[in-house]
Amino acid sequence: MKIWKRWTKIYGRTALFILCLFALFVFGYRNVTYNWQWYRVWPYLVTVTDQGLQAGLLLKGMLVTLKISGLSLVLTIAIGFSTAMMRFSSSPVLHALVVGYVEAIRNTPLLIQLFVIYFVVSPVMGLSAFSSAVIALSLFEGAYASEIIRSGILAVDKGQWEASFSLGMKSWGTFREVIFPQALRQMLPMLAGQGVSLIKDSALVSTISIFDLTMQAQSIVAETFLTFEIWFTVAFCYLILTATLSACIARWERRVALRG
Repeated sequence: MKIWKRWTKIYGRTALFILCLFALFVFGYRNVTYNWQWYRVWPYLVTVTDQGLQAGLLLKGMLVTLKISGLSLVLTIAIGFSTAMMRFSSSPVLHALVVGYVEAIRNTPLLIQLFVIYFVVSPVMGLSAFSSAVIALSLFEGAYASEIIRSGILAVDKGQWEASFSLGMKSWGTFREVIFPQALRQMLPMLAGQGVSLIKDSALVSTISIFDLTMQAQSIVAETFLTFEIWFTVAFCYLILTATLSACIARWERRVALRG
């Protein structure tokens, strides 16, 4: 009964908050003479042809965003894990290089890094705009992931190492079997947030002429003047991507907690 009352209270407040937001929205737009044309948005998502369903411009852009975000997320974890391990190295040169990379990336805007890689590095290396976007996002998010992973490992009590060594376990075996599973429970919520940030930050790749979700929306708005309809739809598309990633990591987090 107490649980029911508590949940009713929580959901009641949430519903009231949403209702207040909706009322504020209606009140704010009472004097705006805008002709909503939601029916014109659907062809930019899905169209029906003789060959069946065909992806519209927004859906195609969403697939490009998903591809860039997916590849960048994999590289982000790889970069974050490897650089975090390098921070524990006894080599002062390697340690200094990693610290320099992390601090340089974290203290400069992603947009500037994207421009540097696309306009300066890519002509020399022969990289495409897509590759430049993936590299820029991976390096940027990897610096933050590195600190998350490093802090998660440091959060594990040193006594765990000592206990494992006393049982005859080697360093790598101790890390793999004892330290990392405990650190993973600390890291997952923060890595989930970083993954969500990566998807949202991917909107900046539109500045280097990649027709992702944001770029497609800009071109559609310029052509049709469906400003509110298109941008609300784009926001919902990003919400789908980020909510799906959050749900997947939350499920993984529960499985890790049960194993622990």
